[in-house]
Amino acid sequence: MAFRFVHTADLHLDSPLRSLSLRHAELADLVGDATRSAFTAIVDLCLDERVDALLVAGDLYDGDQTSMKTARFLAGELARLAEAGILVFKIRGNHDALSKITRQLVLPQGVTIFGERPDVVRIERPGLDLAIHGISFAKPHAPDSLLSKFAPPVPDAVNIGLLHTSLGGVRGHDVYAPCTLAELNASGFRYWALGHIHARSEHRGAATVVMPGIPQGRDINEAGPKSVSLVTVADDGAIAVEERRTSLAEFRRVGVDLTGALTWSQAVDAIETALGTARDAATSPHLVARLGLTGRTPLAFRLRRDADLLLAEAALRGERIGRVWIEAISQDAHDAPPPEEPAADGRTGGDPVRELGQLMRGEIAQSHGIREEVARLAREVLDALPQEARGFAGEDEAGFSAFLDALIGEGTEEVLARLVSGDGEAA
Repeated sequence: MAFRFVHTADLHLDSPLRSLSLRHAELADLVGDATRSAFTAIVDLCLDERVDALLVAGDLYDGDQTSMKTARFLAGELARLAEAGILVFKIRGNHDALSKITRQLVLPQGVTIFGERPDVVRIERPGLDLAIHGISFAKPHAPDSLLSKFAPPVPDAVNIGLLHTSLGGVRGHDVYAPCTLAELNASGFRYWALGHIHARSEHRGAATVVMPGIPQGRDINEAGPKSVSLVTVADDGAIAVEERRTSLAEFRRVGVDLTGALTWSQAVDAIETALGTARDAATSPHLVARLGLTGRTPLAFRLRRDADLLLAEAALRGERIGRVWIEAISQDAHDAPPPEEPAADGRTGGDPVRELGQLMRGEIAQSHGIREEVARLAREVLDALPQEARGFAGEDEAGFSAFLDALIGEGTEEVLARLVSGDGEAA
């Protein structure tokens, strides 16, 4: 008799969205509640598919949670599973280790939370024996591998392991309980239900190793539709994995080429067209878009200067399409007209803004003192961010240098845009 289960991890229930809420409170509410909606969708999937179990490979919570609203929500969803006779197997990850709810919540029957000492639960079915192994984080940090702590595989059973791990390491994630795919394949286990890394991956070898990824993205760095795994262990021990979407909202970078746009209306129409295409491609109920404007257009200065108006216009077009939200707009559009012929002294005509632009893009931008000050300020901001949120500034010195170039260049264009009026003449 086949055994079927849903494998998920990293829900981070009610995780805070501080940066998003500063810009768009309504959007922050949508995405903040989406983590709960994703868990409800997971429970619905378990019930609809009549699975035997739900496996949660860590980080169900998001740190030092104190909200009893979260506790009541979680207890209610787990009760739905208990009433249907669906078992739940859960391990604690690095975020769960901080959670007060982890220690205080009274759970319904049928929920097994593995402790920091390894444990094994046997499940015997006609023609199929299973052994589910798990070990939890005792503390928020686990710099050493936990594989050696697992009990040996149970003979003549399909052994399934729950492990919260960074594997061999991945950009944007700290090292937790590291191990390799080779070690997992050599373990004698048939399925490894992993958690911690927010991007989905599947590996087939002696063991089926699945990192389901986060079931609901929370920012643009977790873009795209998110999902869980629906797993079937057949009578002969064969394992089949299906990906099932759970995200209420998906983040997506949407490029808009404004080449040839001569009027404000044409620019906004181009944005609406790009949003419509992205909406059609999205598989989640809501789309959260970060617009990236490119191309050469005489509107470049005005688009930067009136960025707040452009954001409002884009939001209105998103509402017209339906269930489309604008998270932010990044601008890399450039002025279309050719540069003025320089005078004999190398300066451009009598336009002071153009002259200032030449200086800012040349001598000032390359000034060692300016670059060092920008680097200092950037490092202060990065130091205040969690490690997983620092990737936008590069992963090494070369990447950080390129980030500084882009930052200085963007700042230059922003200053110039605010010195130019809507018709392109100096204010």
